[in-house]
Amino acid sequence: MRILVTGGAGFIGSEYVRMLLGRPGADAARAPATAVTVLDKLTYSGNPANLDPVRHDPRLRFVHGDIGDATLVDDVVPDHDVIVHFAAESHVDRSITGAAPFVTTNVLGTQTLLDAALRHRTGRFVHVSTDEVYGSIESGSWTEDWPLAPNSPYSASKAGSDLLALAYHRTHGLDVVVTRCSNNYGPYQFPEKVVPLFVTNLLDGGTVPLYGDGGNVRDWLHVHDHCRGIALVQEKGRAGEVYHIGGGTELTNRELTGKLLAACGAGWDRVVPVTDRKGHDRRYSLDITKIETELGYAPSIDLDHGLAETVRWYRENRAWWEPLKAAHG
Repeated sequence: MRILVTGGAGFIGSEYVRMLLGRPGADAARAPATAVTVLDKLTYSGNPANLDPVRHDPRLRFVHGDIGDATLVDDVVPDHDVIVHFAAESHVDRSITGAAPFVTTNVLGTQTLLDAALRHRTGRFVHVSTDEVYGSIESGSWTEDWPLAPNSPYSASKAGSDLLALAYHRTHGLDVVVTRCSNNYGPYQFPEKVVPLFVTNLLDGGTVPLYGDGGNVRDWLHVHDHCRGIALVQEKGRAGEVYHIGGGTELTNRELTGKLLAACGAGWDRVVPVTDRKGHDRRYSLDITKIETELGYAPSIDLDHGLAETVRWYRENRAWWEPLKAAHG
């Protein structure tokens, strides 16, 4: 099976590539790859070092480029059986200060890929999305047919790309499946995101910022469990369907902060309250019954164990994250 992975040098995409190629110590994907092409623009959060564990695998090909470059995409897409589309601008705070790159990459870039997949008769298009497209929910959990109500420019751009992908299935019969995940954590995550930001700041003896009252609730999902779920959808998901992938562990931001402080041997004196984010969604919660019953998915990594292993990884891999923090502040 020949698989094109967009954004495959990013946090989640690189985990998927390492899994597909059976990196040492990792579970192989259920649908093993005979060849994997990574297409990545290598913006600030795309890092070639994320692929170091599989860099010399003869099945891996790397293409440096933009999913919005129609000529390049038209050259890369042919002869692939599956496209797994991770490439996206994904940081909420950055979208608030400047939305244009999010619309350009997440909406127009996805449309460029969909056109190429349709033109070259790609067998399956897996579109990787987020729970943030639903907005915020006070109680209960979203099912896959819940109306979309995004609140940030980032989540609005992802909602637009979801709708485009599903429209290509309904209009053109393209074999599209969409996944929506909860908050990811794990190794190789760019240190602007909350878990690696807090961990690396604490390891350096610094402070960590806590938005508002710390009461915002998120479900936490280890990146490897997320990629296991995507592999199941890639292999067995029904065309035209949306599948939720969650971790099953909801925490307030204050509770998460407490766990990270404990894992790093730090106290609450290292926490600095900051003004809440504009339009900050209060709670996310995905119902994962569909993927459990249809595809046999279940999260396998306990949050406390996963966080401990993540902290250990950042402690042992300063050479990976210190240059990133130095370059991007």
